[in-house]
Amino acid sequence: MATNSHENLTVLGSTVRSPIDHVEVFPAPADVTLVRFTSDEVSSICPVTAQPDIATVVIEYSPDKFCIESKSLKLYLWRFRNMAVFAEALAAEIANEVMVTVKPHWVKVQLTQHPRGGIEVHAVAERNR
Repeated sequence: MATNSHENLTVLGSTVRSPIDHVEVFPAPADVTLVRFTSDEVSSICPVTAQPDIATVVIEYSPDKFCIESKSLKLYLWRFRNMAVFAEALAAEIANEVMVTVKPHWVKVQLTQHPRGGIEVHAVAERNR
């Protein structure tokens, strides 16, 4: 290969002290059919009450040409910390980011907002090519 397949990765190996707007990608290895990320540290703000919401997110996708670089995903998810967004919209936004940036065969985002007031919210967003 004539070019470095990692040359477009800007956050991996760097000190980054702020969230980023998009995930970064690298070439997908052959024969990888499923990638799954799980994080229980996704936070956002309720758009009505301004109270903090904490969620667990599971992101699954079937790579085509690219895979998500995990540090960039962590920094991308950080961007929601001070964002006022409902859980359902957050799941859809993450699924859209993966579909647009990574261009997988399909993506499924499951977001479970931890109970506040005794109610747990579970939202699923799926996108296919």
